[in-house]
Amino acid sequence: MRTPSPLPPRFRGRAFLTTEAQGHLTPTRMLARDMQRISRGVRAVGLDLGTVYGRCLGYQPRMQPGQAFSHITAAQLYRIPLPPFFLQNAPAVHVSVDGEAHQLRVVGVVGHRLDKLADRVATYRGFTVVNPATAWIQLAPFLAHYDLVAAADFLVSGRVTDLGREPALATPEQLYEGVASAAGARGVRKLRVAFELVRVGVDSRPETRVRLILVDAGLPEPRVNMPIYSASGERLGKPDLSYPEQRVVFEYEGDGHRVDKWQFRHDIFRRERFEAHGWRVIRVTADDVFIDPRAFVCRVRLVLAQQPHRVGSR
Repeated sequence: MRTPSPLPPRFRGRAFLTTEAQGHLTPTRMLARDMQRISRGVRAVGLDLGTVYGRCLGYQPRMQPGQAFSHITAAQLYRIPLPPFFLQNAPAVHVSVDGEAHQLRVVGVVGHRLDKLADRVATYRGFTVVNPATAWIQLAPFLAHYDLVAAADFLVSGRVTDLGREPALATPEQLYEGVASAAGARGVRKLRVAFELVRVGVDSRPETRVRLILVDAGLPEPRVNMPIYSASGERLGKPDLSYPEQRVVFEYEGDGHRVDKWQFRHDIFRRERFEAHGWRVIRVTADDVFIDPRAFVCRVRLVLAQQPHRVGSR
């Protein structure tokens, strides 16, 4: 079978309208076996439509002024942490149009109307998308309380990568303004409650859940990523969460901590350094956060009771 000819540079790595290809690609090339038929009048070669980025590239040629990617699609583009089952059921692309425009009717696209859309858009990763605060508000009807807080923590803290923390995508003030403007919208009560629990400097979704589990159990709120020093001024580390007065720190250990040899050894060294200076380290796993938080809270209470300075309940 004959190998399809390479695409001209202008058509590589993106989707394009069939009308745009006229005069540049032959009818035979347009019917080649590698040509993806994204939707009516839209074609591409080599797009990964299993990713939100690829699906957005596939819709891009149809994007008109007054439209923006929104809802879960915007959240995925911003890399907001979401529950795995939530993502498994989100293959469609969500697009909002100005409130006065006709709602979209396109296969594979979920259309929405949004008043004053022009005031709520941003450009991110090359796409026109609702701004981060608006994306968070649009998630409120669908996310449970802990995940709604975790999403906001992510936005105001910035994504953590191997190269460090990226700039925050939103400020607490922007989220507050977004909540204030959402009066009467679905999920606004959840947003108001969640906003009061948003904290800057959070590293991960599980970290948010640990903090909220402790608070909901009647324990004081732990400090988030506070640097800890020894009596001599040596920096011991910056644990995920801590009770400084009780000299207790929490470290969430995902499965990757066991697979990565360097991380595994670093965790041991870090834990022993804390303990050598009189701190108790509570290692937290996914089971503690997602499976049996009650047992986790009982363990925390036992540790706190053993510390010289006990923490009181609220």
